[in-house]
Amino acid sequence: MAKIFGIVLAGGEGKRLMPLTEDRAKPAVPFGGQYRLIDFALSNLINSGLRQIVVLTQYKSHSLDRHISQLWRMNGLLGSYIASVPAQQRLGKRWFQGSADAILQSLNLVYDEHPDYIVVVGADHVYRMDFDQMIEAHIASGADATVAAIRQPISLANQFGVIDIDPEEPTRIREFLEKPQDPEGLPDSPGEVLASMGNYVFTAQALIDEVLRDGDRPDSNHDMGGDIIPAFVERGTAGVYDMKRNTVPGASPRDRYYWRDVGTIDSYFEAHQDLISVLPVFNLYNQEWPIFTQQVNMPPAKFTRDARGTLSTVIDSLVAGGTVVSGAHIERSVLGTGGIVESGAHVSDSIIFENARIKPGATVRRAILDKNVVVEAGASIGISRDADMARGFAVTPSGITLVGKNAVVPVA
Repeated sequence: MAKIFGIVLAGGEGKRLMPLTEDRAKPAVPFGGQYRLIDFALSNLINSGLRQIVVLTQYKSHSLDRHISQLWRMNGLLGSYIASVPAQQRLGKRWFQGSADAILQSLNLVYDEHPDYIVVVGADHVYRMDFDQMIEAHIASGADATVAAIRQPISLANQFGVIDIDPEEPTRIREFLEKPQDPEGLPDSPGEVLASMGNYVFTAQALIDEVLRDGDRPDSNHDMGGDIIPAFVERGTAGVYDMKRNTVPGASPRDRYYWRDVGTIDSYFEAHQDLISVLPVFNLYNQEWPIFTQQVNMPPAKFTRDARGTLSTVIDSLVAGGTVVSGAHIERSVLGTGGIVESGAHVSDSIIFENARIKPGATVRRAILDKNVVVEAGASIGISRDADMARGFAVTPSGITLVGKNAVVPVA
């Protein structure tokens, strides 16, 4: 059997997710009430049968390293492991200069395992994918590099790296286009393009040779999508794997091809909205292909009347364990572990991280509250852009208010 090695690229700064990344690495950002973003990449690799995986970290990685060490423990008897590997400056006094440089500086990990093929994935996308099927397609194709791609409307092409395929050989990449303004549609679907998912399979020696060449190029940005893949394309040895070929057990027609890059606050917010409908666009409850995470030792979520007998109402929402809702109204929201929402409070269209407290009569609307945030009694957040900004909170152009870790939201 071919030996497969997994590399998860988890060293990005995540500036576009500030303030959520002010004190944590982007892949460690909470998602869906109890998960972290990296859980999706690692769950997909584990469910696909990979058992030797390294996670390359760099910025503010403490909580990410801790999460991996506490949750992602493998049985070493058969050589299985998931290891968090920080930047080690093996090639000089410098940090990773890009995703390709991260692999270059970590080639010792590859040399230790002598794999036949290497799967390289990002750590901050929300999706389900069976990589075993992609690996089989890569081996059968004879390509040196295979890029996973998902179909997107042609109107959104300028938001992605787009793969232009050869009509005569539709599994070969003819050109890699970075955020094109006027691309051609697919031969079998003119209204769609193939967007790169940031997931790759390489023949191991081909990847080693290419990152070594790239490391010697002073004009390179040392980026996997921007430099390494185009080099394979130029030589005619890059293939594409259309996610339409991928079948994940338990997937529904509604979420079978779901994939989101949650690299911005808006996309992060929208991805949460995809979780909470009656028929969710992305289904967290597919137990045939589970998304694993750390199960915190907490009691179940609890919904009670308040002291005056007012019922709690929770509509189209996810509420994680340990959270207590007492006579409050929750709608279209995701609440993390260990929170308290008190009498008369109203939370709608919001994402609340762990251990937040929403005091009596408070209103939270279209907001993201980081861990340990307290909203004082009668205070409101997300109602007035001007009021929120006057109190020092960031507001996105689309009107999402961001409250950083440990902050207190006072009455305006």
